[in-house]
Amino acid sequence: MLGDMQITLWSEEFGAATDAPILLVMGSMSQGVLWPDAFVGRLAAGGRRVIRYDHRDTGRSDTVDFDRDPYTWEDIKDDVLRVMDAHGLDSAHLVCHSAGGLLGQLLAVEHPERVRTLTVIGSSPLGEGEGTVLVRALMGEPQPAGSLPEPAPEFVAFYRQLMAAPPPADRRERVESMIAEQRVLHGTGLPFDEDDARRLQERVHDRARDLAAAANHRRAAMARPDFEPVGRLPEITAPTLVVEGTHEPVKPGHGALVAERIPGARLLTIKGLGHTLPAEVHEELAAAVLAHTAE
Repeated sequence: MLGDMQITLWSEEFGAATDAPILLVMGSMSQGVLWPDAFVGRLAAGGRRVIRYDHRDTGRSDTVDFDRDPYTWEDIKDDVLRVMDAHGLDSAHLVCHSAGGLLGQLLAVEHPERVRTLTVIGSSPLGEGEGTVLVRALMGEPQPAGSLPEPAPEFVAFYRQLMAAPPPADRRERVESMIAEQRVLHGTGLPFDEDDARRLQERVHDRARDLAAAANHRRAAMARPDFEPVGRLPEITAPTLVVEGTHEPVKPGHGALVAERIPGARLLTIKGLGHTLPAEVHEELAAAVLAHTAE
């Protein structure tokens, strides 16, 4: 149970309790099962205690009446610490994807004693307005000089069309829409396995308490637009691995900027990788994470 709101978060763990702990932190509006089972299995087989969880308002975790009990991304960030506490962890290796990477970066700044190492995958540098860049791109507005690189044109076109379309009418339409979104996020660097995508999105659909509740993450971002402090990445002392794909459609080039700003960070560029975690990259990605988290 979390705080005054009594929120319960779903989590599960793999591997031996005596192994070094890795906490997997997914991105905005995303369930923990988007960390692929096969990738998680590789980490556990490599001698890690691996924990994944559903953010509030996603998957099997509690959903919130946002109008009655609004929250911010500060609260979502604090949920990461609460998951660690619930699993009895004073510290852990954080492996974070997309907006989860922003959470990981902020935790490494604010709570360095709790972050053994940091791995950031497909994310943007903290405090540099990634969300604003995305909104401007979707609205067709010019980006000011010095802004982060904007998303790929195919990503922008897809989400403009999605915003203008009527909501899906039933489970079949919802799953088809989710597969189409995964295809765009996957990028163009590797073949897209539609059968695998269907299995994943049907799982995501059917295990959600309320699919629509995930949109509260957007409301949480608007409730606290200054969530990301500016200029604090040089304070991070945790050994940091930054992973970026050559075909990243959402945050192209952002990973290199994260690595530039964190002292001693190492950048791993994975050929063909977009903004998802397909089977083709599991071996390389898991090997890199296992090496980075070796104690």
